[in-house]
Amino acid sequence: MKTDMPLAARMRPRTLDEVAGQAHILAPGKLLRRVIEADRLTNIILYGPPGCGKTSLAEVIAATTQRNFVRLSGVVSGVADIRKICERARDELGGRGTILFIDEIHRFNKSQQDVLLPFVEDGTVVLVGATTHNPNFFINTPLTSRSLVFELKQLSPEDIGALIDRALADKERGCGAIPSKLDDDARAFLSAVCDGDARHALTALEIAMRSTPPDDGGVVHLTLAVLEECVQKRRVLYDKKEDGHYDTISAFIKSIRGSDPDAAIYWLGKMLVAGEDPRFIARRLVISASEDIGNADPRGISVAIAAFQACDFVGMPECAINLAQATTYLASAPKSNASCAAISEAMADIRANAVQAVPEHLKNKHVKAIGSNEVVAYKYPHAFANHYVKQDYMGVKKTYYRPTQQGYEINISKRLEMLRAQ
Repeated sequence: MKTDMPLAARMRPRTLDEVAGQAHILAPGKLLRRVIEADRLTNIILYGPPGCGKTSLAEVIAATTQRNFVRLSGVVSGVADIRKICERARDELGGRGTILFIDEIHRFNKSQQDVLLPFVEDGTVVLVGATTHNPNFFINTPLTSRSLVFELKQLSPEDIGALIDRALADKERGCGAIPSKLDDDARAFLSAVCDGDARHALTALEIAMRSTPPDDGGVVHLTLAVLEECVQKRRVLYDKKEDGHYDTISAFIKSIRGSDPDAAIYWLGKMLVAGEDPRFIARRLVISASEDIGNADPRGISVAIAAFQACDFVGMPECAINLAQATTYLASAPKSNASCAAISEAMADIRANAVQAVPEHLKNKHVKAIGSNEVVAYKYPHAFANHYVKQDYMGVKKTYYRPTQQGYEINISKRLEMLRAQ
């Protein structure tokens, strides 16, 4: 083992039992474990957040299988590399067979992924792909349909803590050759702060071990202050164009819809700390104000638009306060999706059925209907008592807007009932 390799690389698991977490797919009797141990692996895609063990699991497969194991990276490899490896594997068919591991397979564009397809389809290679991106969106359907997709979960603080302990105790691959003491609060901090990323945790531990001088007894004492300094700024798992982005904004909007201002503020905070564009958040608030609150609180749309304008006018970091005000207001407001449901139903009717003609009396110019000597008069509501008069506004009547009994929509519902009863 090269001592100049990063600690995270040196501590990669060598067996399935050393893989941290992932019991849902690697516990005894689980499908993935069975096919790896039996060396009967088929095409698989390993999907999960950074540092959860995708590449480590591939290395365990490499150490377990009797087949040729070839590695490529979606970052630096191209079509020529793919063809070269697959053509060589085709020439060796009938022998041991070839497993092709592609790290960050989502980095391959559509045409690059298409090059793989015939070799995967005819069994020339067994594909093992690793990706932090949702395969349903970033990997071609023909490849995913020919593969088993296994989702790896973010490691728990307990998993990370166990890895830290193993690294400090291992004298061959880890830091065990150097006497050390890790305080309990420092261990708890490092286990939690790295958000389930084993690589991040082991890198911070290595920095701490290398940068902390031993005490008089030759022991490297790792305190909470030392680990906090080595971690520096907490890294938020969030990519503006990937799953972290979409999952977090989804949790944010669903928390508003579910009337939980505390959860909504938390997800807002995560996005702002991660550097999300506040105008993107504000646009989602404007949508939610109509989609989820609607006329149950008509002021919601005004509050959301004001927050959007404040983001442009004030900017970060201060506009975080404006976004927080709008978020808590909308999350706490009564909810109604009646307006959203109404326009969705109306548009579905228009797409599915014959479009109604505009009644003659509603047209811009009142003219005689073809074949008639009469002009159908439009009744001007303001000329009647209570500014209302009953008349037809569409040929085939149908109710689309059904106000709820929430917030201000109670008043709207009562007024519509009164008008319809006339």
